[in-house]
Amino acid sequence: MPYTFSLTAIIPASPVEIYQAWLDSVGHSEMTGGEATMSDEVGAEVTAWDGYISGRNLELVPGERIVQSWRTSEFGNADEDSIITVVLREVDEGTLLTLEHSNVPDQHKSYEEGGWQSNYFEPMVAYFSEVEADIAEPAPRQAPATKAPKKAAKPPARSGGNKTAGNKTAAKKRAGGARRAASAGGAKRAAPRGKAAKKKRGTGKAKASAKATGTRAKSAARRTARRKRR
Repeated sequence: MPYTFSLTAIIPASPVEIYQAWLDSVGHSEMTGGEATMSDEVGAEVTAWDGYISGRNLELVPGERIVQSWRTSEFGNADEDSIITVVLREVDEGTLLTLEHSNVPDQHKSYEEGGWQSNYFEPMVAYFSEVEADIAEPAPRQAPATKAPKKAAKPPARSGGNKTAGNKTAAKKRAGGARRAASAGGAKRAAPRGKAAKKKRGTGKAKASAKATGTRAKSAARRTARRKRR
């Protein structure tokens, strides 16, 4: 004769997280360790544990309640589907999961005697604990980018041969500049004197020419006067 039993477990996750994972194919597979095909639609067919379990969604209340028909590949043709009802209630430690499994065939005592604990509750606790740890663990901090070290400035040349040669070269340049400046200045000063001398020479020539002209005129006048007296 079929029988009914209830089990409870504390799962370190919220009721919504458990509800969503239970009805998701990937989530159900990861939290139990067996391949599953799940749906969050009422009436949809479901499988778990690599096809060992099959059933259908009968009633779904998001975040609160899941009711599914449930049978294994070991059920006989005369065995009706069993029914599981999963009730989720939030507590300080996470979620109190209460499982009621009804219409279980008499010969299938393993469900009550550790089957649910080893195949669901313990893997679920491990799964959600790991998820919680991943969320709580901060991402590794990246080391701040370091600036490339600045190149050291070249030290100033020490006093010695190079400095002396440099001083001599600078002195020569200054002396050459001074000589060029002096030559240019002298040429500028000499220019007026050259012009004055040239002007003076021109004036002397003009005076000499005028004097010679006057002398010749006087001589001609005296010769004319003597011819008249004769």
